[in-house]
Amino acid sequence: QVQLVESGGDLVQPGGSLRLSCAASGYAFNFRNYDMSWYRQFPGKGREMVAVVDVNGDTKYADSVKGRFTISRDNTRDTVFLQMDNVKPDDTAVYYCHEHWLGSWGQGTQVTVSS
Repeated sequence: QVQLVESGGDLVQPGGSLRLSCAASGYAFNFRNYDMSWYRQFPGKGREMVAVVDVNGDTKYADSVKGRFTISRDNTRDTVFLQMDNVKPDDTAVYYCHEHWLGSWGQGTQVTVSS
């Protein structure tokens, strides 16, 4: 079993920045060996992929966040980050961390972009 704990969600003004963190733990889960992702979910809709970082540190992004968000990982701390810059009201959602071994999800962290 893998535990994922997200943090960093908050209320932020349009154009502002926010950094989300996701700490992973679990017996037999070797963090550095698996891709990690951030997803988000809008009210009444399914989850959509925001960004993925693979085991080599290569990244992919949804078109809607490309150039504004940056995913990264720290294998020494078993943590994945999502740096969110120039945020927009359309980024308001619950953000979830996802691991690509057992397919576990975190509990989510709320990001609200509003003036």
